[in-house]
Amino acid sequence: MSATIESPRSGRIAPQYRRNGGSRGNFEMIAWLFMRLSGVVLVVLIFGHLFVNLLVGEGIKAIDFGFVAGKWADPFWQFWDLAMLWLAMLHGTNGVRTIINDYAEKDTTRRWLKTVLYSATVVIIVLGTLVIFTFDPCPVVDGVPLPGGFCPA
Repeated sequence: MSATIESPRSGRIAPQYRRNGGSRGNFEMIAWLFMRLSGVVLVVLIFGHLFVNLLVGEGIKAIDFGFVAGKWADPFWQFWDLAMLWLAMLHGTNGVRTIINDYAEKDTTRRWLKTVLYSATVVIIVLGTLVIFTFDPCPVVDGVPLPGGFCPA
């Protein structure tokens, strides 16, 4: 015997509670599962990031351009920061998408808000990924190396 939501007047199932076999329900279930799993992974990534940056070595006083340059010279930390960027952006985008679906009443408003949200997400993910993989710790401008005491002469 299954529990049903009944309309108080007619004893029938209210139409908004009928289940259909559409793919949208499957997407929402996957999005729900992604939020839980990505949240757990993000907690590990963020606390690892904070531990390395704030507690190991000289602490917050040591964080500068050279610290980031040294850290991103290691592919492990590039991947760590990339995973943190991608998961945080996708996790946050999925949360805001859910809020838009819940509170935007008009379809056109919902469509425009999601378009802006997805566009901003793509731009930030692409730019962040480019920064992580194209970061040069020893920049040269017009043939002259910029000053920074951490680059080899």
